[in-house]
Amino acid sequence: MTPGHVAVIDIGKTNAKLALVDTSDLSEIAVVTRPNTVLAGPPYPHFDVETIWAFLLDALAQFHKKYGIEAISVTTHGAAGALIAADGRLAAPILDYEHPGPDDLVDAYAKLRPAFAETGSPRLPMGLNLGAQIHWQFSQDPTLRGRTRSIVTYPQYWGHRLTGGLASDVTSLGCHTDLWNPFETHFSSLVDRMDIADKMAPARHSAEVLSPLLGEVAARTGLDPGTPVYCGIHDSNASLLPHVIRRDPPFSVVSTGTWVIAMTIGGADVALDASRDTLVNVNALGAPVPSARFMGGREFEIVGRGQAVACSAAGLASVAERGPLLMPAVVPDSGPFQGRQHRWIGSEPEPGTAERTAALSFYLAMMTAECLSLTGHEGPIVVEGPFAANAGYCGMLSVATKCRVLTAGSATGTSQGAAMLALGSTEIPKVEDTSGFAPEDGGIYTRYAETWRQAVCGS
Repeated sequence: MTPGHVAVIDIGKTNAKLALVDTSDLSEIAVVTRPNTVLAGPPYPHFDVETIWAFLLDALAQFHKKYGIEAISVTTHGAAGALIAADGRLAAPILDYEHPGPDDLVDAYAKLRPAFAETGSPRLPMGLNLGAQIHWQFSQDPTLRGRTRSIVTYPQYWGHRLTGGLASDVTSLGCHTDLWNPFETHFSSLVDRMDIADKMAPARHSAEVLSPLLGEVAARTGLDPGTPVYCGIHDSNASLLPHVIRRDPPFSVVSTGTWVIAMTIGGADVALDASRDTLVNVNALGAPVPSARFMGGREFEIVGRGQAVACSAAGLASVAERGPLLMPAVVPDSGPFQGRQHRWIGSEPEPGTAERTAALSFYLAMMTAECLSLTGHEGPIVVEGPFAANAGYCGMLSVATKCRVLTAGSATGTSQGAAMLALGSTEIPKVEDTSGFAPEDGGIYTRYAETWRQAVCGS
């Protein structure tokens, strides 16, 4: 029987959420959010999972009492995993992937990690490769390897808290972990080189049922103990899933949030450039997906300084015609222009002005267009997440790619995609795009895009 209401646990890098999704139309009935805080230590910066857990239990109880919950699905950011001890508790805190500790062992880890051709995982800084995290954690605590019974990816950590089940999912393993071969659909050679093959939780597809609820969770929330908990999915792949199911290729989905991730389905055959933050993701069906990314949401926060304002059509046109231009890279350790320091061409606008927001939106669009070109994009572009509401971003993206840009009907496609895990493929309702941006022929926006690209090439 198809569940009517699916509670979606959505742990993003910035916020933790619980959304209740009505599967008849994939609308969000209720959403509650809290910051995803990082504790400084000891022993290193780590996620405050106990506070999030208490928040989720309270929210599940409230949602069930008011609406009824018939299934639970989980989606989280990537580059995270949990080391589980024999007693089911964490053997060590869950490392914040922005901690630079793993960089101390770059040379040692380089001797272990497989080639990009095997994993589709570029070598990334800090703890952005999950394999590098685990390697570093084991090096810091000589007893940790022995105390670790199972290694699970992050959605399945929350599934473990709910059910006691142990698993990983293919979408999270395929998120630049170095641990997965997306072309042959099995663990990579790294797990043997690190001697952790016996510790890796089984790789399962996202739509599999992990287990029913633990008795204490059912008692705490009021949920039926038989409530199914689905294995779970990486958040960008949750955004991608509705389109994989209902669209004919070629197309691309741009998932926006802390990270902007461009994922291309059925595009041109291109050789991915690992040095430009391209990678091979794995979708919920287990298939490889050429992808590229940058920290667009973080860059929006840095440049906007929390003072981004709405821009009128006239204001956007003024910046398109006269500038200024923001050049990459605001966050220089990720994205297609790594190692560059951002600069302004023209006078830097004051924070809190429409001019600054417009130039920032255009910059983010041009960065996204560059990512799409690296993945062989063809066809329409669907923008998911908060940038879908940014007309300057979507309009410039359409012009820069010469493609139609569609905006998704939900403020966060992750909830819809994660809820879809509870539905059979024949039960997926049609999700309508709310609006679109068609590329212009010539004009001030085209000239702006051309000027930006010329300036990038000249840098």
